[in-house]
Amino acid sequence: MTRKRYVTLILILGSLTALGPFSIDMYLPGFTAIAKYLHTSTDKVALSLSSYFIGISAGQLLYGPLLDRYGRKRPLYFGLGLYIIASIGCFFSNSLEMLIAMRFFQAIGSCAATVAAMAMVRDLFPVEENAKVFSLLILVLGASPMLAPTIGSYITAAFEWQVIFLILTIIAVLILLAVVFLLPESYQPDPSYSLKPLPILRNFLHVLKNPQFLTYSLCGAFAFAGLFAYVSSSSIVFIEVFKVSQKGFGWIFAGLSVGFIGSSQVNSILMKKYKSEQLVNASLIWLVFISAIFLIGAFNNWFGIGGTIAMIFGVLCGVGISYPNTAALSLAPFTKNAGAASALMGAFQMAIGSLASVGITLITSHSALPMAGVMAAAGVVALLTLLIGKRFIKHKVEASADAGVIAH
Repeated sequence: MTRKRYVTLILILGSLTALGPFSIDMYLPGFTAIAKYLHTSTDKVALSLSSYFIGISAGQLLYGPLLDRYGRKRPLYFGLGLYIIASIGCFFSNSLEMLIAMRFFQAIGSCAATVAAMAMVRDLFPVEENAKVFSLLILVLGASPMLAPTIGSYITAAFEWQVIFLILTIIAVLILLAVVFLLPESYQPDPSYSLKPLPILRNFLHVLKNPQFLTYSLCGAFAFAGLFAYVSSSSIVFIEVFKVSQKGFGWIFAGLSVGFIGSSQVNSILMKKYKSEQLVNASLIWLVFISAIFLIGAFNNWFGIGGTIAMIFGVLCGVGISYPNTAALSLAPFTKNAGAASALMGAFQMAIGSLASVGITLITSHSALPMAGVMAAAGVVALLTLLIGKRFIKHKVEASADAGVIAH
């Protein structure tokens, strides 16, 4: 493979993986403007984020079998086409209900991009190159939450909020054109692959019966819910509570993303000395500790904007360490059913994350208390899941040193 070809493939696959994060983060600065336009509250607008997370949860399980049956590109065409139509629907939304529905279908479409990109890395590159390629894609994913809210804040300040979805539509069209003309089909359709519910369910049940997978995928998903709590309520906390400008919010969001991105990169260094199991234990204890301080402080109004940023940064650092290690330990027992395990792990993350987002809307408080409360609850449940689940793991399979480059 020539260097030009290599770079082209990385850019296309990176764009596919970044489509989902951009779709989540770019419209966050527009929550207040959307609420005003639709004559509702920002808490209700946050339900459109929850519906997106629910759509991703469903899509994770939908596209795995389709990619194995029909090849990589045909399901990808369908998903990107659905995403474009739904994005146009978001642009024309004149009610909260319509926006929530369109965001759900937008998420279903974006799942094709994420799942196909992960599968095509394994198809297009030698096994010994996969870790390097995944690490490059993670850098793209890490840059997405830093760039998207900042771009969204400037767009919202200069134009109407609908322009955000117009730009997402244009991005998706460009990615679709790149897929059609520059991305090769990496996996030939397999007509023998059954799409009947029973064989698919059997594969999923086989994965769920593994205690190591169930323990680490669930505790990892609950820990990851802290990130969802932050994403779904960050605009409310900083723009409405602390009266930060939309542009200022974009920069704060980008800065806080360094906590998650940086700690996940530090994890690769830590793994040279510590095992994934040790890092999961330590990171979850840290999550419970820092989120408890955040909750107590938010309840007693101890923190201003600086203290709140510091607490969130601490939580995101804990998530950044726990996430790659729980992912690695979840997938370590599998070779044959690694695809099903990967899909289920992603579904758990998104489903529990969507519950965390909904939980934010159920706590009525004009402060950082809802965010802190959900973060603390998620951290405690994650640690309890780990402590209880480890009792049922009789033969633990160690994760490899590539844990730092496993992504969903």
